[in-house]
Amino acid sequence: MDELTKKALAYHAQSPRGKVAVKLTKPCATGEDLALAYTPGVAKPCLEIKENKCDVYTYTGKGNTVAVVSDGTAVLGLGNIGPEAGMPVMEGKAVLFKRFADIDAMALCLGKVFNEQGRTDPAKLIAAVETLEPSFGGINLEDIGAPACFEVETTLKERMGIPVFHDDQHGTAIISFAAIQNALLVLGKKLADCKFAVSGAGAAGISCCEFYISAGATRENFTMCDSKGVLHTGRTDLNPQKQRFARNTDARTLADAVKEADIFLGFSAPGCLTPAMVRTMAPNPVIFAMANPTPEIFPDEALSAGAAVVGTGRSDFPNQINNVLGFPGIFRGALDVRAKDINQAMKLAASEALAEIAREPVPAKIKAILAAAYPADAAGGMFDGPGGVRKDCVIPKPFDPRVVPHVARRVAEAAVRSGVAQLEIRDFDAYEESVAARLAAANR
Repeated sequence: MDELTKKALAYHAQSPRGKVAVKLTKPCATGEDLALAYTPGVAKPCLEIKENKCDVYTYTGKGNTVAVVSDGTAVLGLGNIGPEAGMPVMEGKAVLFKRFADIDAMALCLGKVFNEQGRTDPAKLIAAVETLEPSFGGINLEDIGAPACFEVETTLKERMGIPVFHDDQHGTAIISFAAIQNALLVLGKKLADCKFAVSGAGAAGISCCEFYISAGATRENFTMCDSKGVLHTGRTDLNPQKQRFARNTDARTLADAVKEADIFLGFSAPGCLTPAMVRTMAPNPVIFAMANPTPEIFPDEALSAGAAVVGTGRSDFPNQINNVLGFPGIFRGALDVRAKDINQAMKLAASEALAEIAREPVPAKIKAILAAAYPADAAGGMFDGPGGVRKDCVIPKPFDPRVVPHVARRVAEAAVRSGVAQLEIRDFDAYEESVAARLAAANR
């Protein structure tokens, strides 16, 4: 048993078990407190909510509560391991919601929502999740296998009046696109002109590419591979989502796909991109090798082979493409304006917010926080100098305290502009400051 395994198992098993727990937000120390918290006092808010359902946001915690829902069919890099085995990941997601956005999240791993092959039955999962609407302010779908995940999210967004967000699809897309924007800015390239080679055609790969296209990338410039090779028009085994990326091309392998590509996106398997393949790419390529825990190529190999900007999903390398940069601020902003949806405008706004932070100078106070959170990076000089975007820093760090307030602000603004907000914010500068103050207080 290696050292990481020992530490991880000990971390999760120490008492109390798991990583999250319930705490009280009101006193319950006297008889009067008890009478207010439960019978007879609790009947009063119940009757108010009966007369006006929106009062549930006034008298309960619904407005600051998110359900992290999974069926365990596509967990991290582990695959279809089942809902029980997926629980540590969903609890971890709840930890991140609380730590980074002061949102109360509950891990809900659902069973008996499978077909005869042990994969997601969309109808069963949809029926289970839509019953949660009275209790939660938002739904974060997680680790649900493709292609079922597409139908599940689309249907739930249509049926539910609260935000529904499949983080495996949109979180990675939002964060990686922020990094792409800044990488292309540093390199002097234009998004519409860039050729993409994509390894992995599951939920993350397809959703990322669709997101980039919605922002100005050219569909014909994407060559996507699944486990059987390039998606091309001669294949008859492609689902509807993959068919949108089928090209009339002679390319058949990943090695073929990366030739002359400006950007490599990896959502697949460790080590599938070799230095020799990198050397066939266009000059100064961008490589985001996001397989976890072992990327498609390690940064030192990619850089030695000629890559200009390299990112992974790991925190121990520069340019970490990590969903924790997205979902806490996205839900914070959505909940604070009581948005009915997390729409495309809000997702694009979140991506732009992250790109903006990476371009800004880093104040001395922030540098000190980052140095404490990332001592190895600090020792290497990453936080020295004026700050701003550069090749080894095209995306902010997760522990940068500017991230969630700024993402929340941009998301809330977009929700108001696009008509899905049910509450108004008049001063967004003040709102961003209030979120920063709230998070600072919550993490003291």
